[in-house]
Order: sequence, then structure tokens, then C-alpha cells
Amino acid sequence: MSNSLLHSAKQVILTEARAVTQLADKLDQNFVNTCALIQKCTGKVILIGMGKSGHIGNKIAATFASTGTPAFAVHPAEAGHGDLGMIEQNDVVICISYSGESDEIMTLIPVIKRLGVPIIGMTGNADSSIGIISDVHLDVSVEKEACPHNLAPTSSTTVALAMGDALAVSLLNDKGFSPDDFARSHPSGALGRRLLTFVHNIMKTDDDIPNVSADTKLLDALLVMSQKALGMVLITKNNNLKGIFTDGDLRRVLETHPNIQDLTIGEVMTSNCKSISSDKPAMAAVAMMDEFNLNSLPVVDENNQVVGAINTHTLMQAKII
Repeated sequence: MSNSLLHSAKQVILTEARAVTQLADKLDQNFVNTCALIQKCTGKVILIGMGKSGHIGNKIAATFASTGTPAFAVHPAEAGHGDLGMIEQNDVVICISYSGESDEIMTLIPVIKRLGVPIIGMTGNADSSIGIISDVHLDVSVEKEACPHNLAPTSSTTVALAMGDALAVSLLNDKGFSPDDFARSHPSGALGRRLLTFVHNIMKTDDDIPNVSADTKLLDALLVMSQKALGMVLITKNNNLKGIFTDGDLRRVLETHPNIQDLTIGEVMTSNCKSISSDKPAMAAVAMMDEFNLNSLPVVDENNQVVGAINTHTLMQAKII
């Protein structure tokens, strides 16, 4: 039983993978023309599909919208009862129907045509009703569905989805859509949080900064380090950063100094330490800490004045790492 299930699952994946691979070979000038229509569009890209094609249209619309191409999906049945009013003259419509004969979509075509809205047909048959009436046709035909009866939309919906992704990403690359742009449309997501969070948003400030002078006894500095719980203490003079002492430095001092009673923090601190400015993205701090194998970073202004401190735990609390 389990072997039969695994065999079926593998066949589905291999069948759909072949269909997607074959799609790449079908891309032609029509794909370029489709991109040109969308690029010239000053309104929105409207996705229309019935049944499974409608679900694919929803996903493509969401991908478009999150990658800099305003888009939304319209249910063809609802469109005939008022939602068609959401389509305006400066929009572009993509009709998804594998057969190219969806009655619900064909009912809408005359109205869309009267508006002068360009129609992109995404079907498995260029000679279908939707294929013929479209301004541009995208071929999403497949040799067979992954369904053993060749009935349930499987390979065909996967290929339509891949075509939508190909359009969205091609347009993204062409317009120079950056990770920062993506983050602005995903402020609640992990990527948005990482790219839109700056050091000043998460750093410890004021009394939370572990800060001592160079002539402070090491044991006293360790008390400050423990109280502030950042795994470090910053050594400053008139708030100007002179060095840092971390948990790791303490282990090394204990290995090399049998008597630490008389040591000052200035004698064992790391001078010329790495630091970061508060206006840098938090991810820049992560990159610096990874590169130099650091757990803590002082935050300074343009005059090397200490304005904050961050460590790995700070970044974890902010869900940056």
C-alpha cells in the first residue's frame, strides 16, 4: 500500500515537472508582447478565471501585487452581477481557462472589449474562443494531466501558475524592483521586518548601555556587564568609544591572568573595536557580526560617540535572526 502511494505521488510530481519544463520551450514573442501590455498599463492587471483557474488567478494576482504590479482577481460569475464595474479602461485583463471555452468568461468578453481593455488569454488552445478573441495568447497547454484519468486540473493549473510567476518575475526584474520595495509591501512578514528594521529601532540606549571608563577595575566592570545583560561592556572617555570587553574576552583573561584583582578594564579591553551607526539596517549589523564572529556591537554616531548597543539576543528578540 505505502509503495503504491509513493509511486503515485512521484508520478504526479514528475508529470507536472515535465509540463513546467516544456512550458519554458513554448515561451515566444507572445510572452514579450504580454509583458509590454502590462508595462504600458496605467491601471491594474485583472485576473479572471473560473473554478481551479480562478484559484490560480488569485495567486497570480497576489504575486503581481507583491512584486510591484497592481493586480487583483475578479470572479467571473460575480463580475456579471456588478463586479465588472471594477474593470476600467486603463486596465489589462488576463483570462485563464484551460479549455478556452469558459461560458462565464465568454459572457464578459463583449463588455470588456467595449471598454477597450486589452485581453490576454491564458489557455491550452490558441484556437479556442478565448484564444481567438484575445489580443495576446499565452500557451499553457500540457500533454496530460497528472490525474490518472486525465480529468482533474493538475499539470494544467501548475503550468498556469508557473506562467504567472514567469510574468511577475520578468516584470520585477525589468522594472528594477528591489528587496526594499518587496519589504514595503510585506511589512508584517519576516522579510519586511528584516529589511525595514534599523539599528536605532532595536538598540539599547541611555541607562541600558553598559558603559565604564578605562581606569575602572575589571571586577567592577564585570558587575556592570552583568547588570546590563548584553554580554559586553563599552569603555568610553567623555562618551567617546575607546574599546569593548565581552564575555569571550573574560574567558581569555582568566586563561592568561592568574590574578585579576588589580587589572583595570583598559588593560584588557579590545581597542579599535567594530561598531555600527544607528541608521544602518539591522541586517547590516547581522552581516557584520557574522563576518567578524561577534556577539555584540557598539552603536556610535558620526563623532564616535556611543548612542547605543546591540547583541545577538537583541536581534533575536526583534526577530531579525
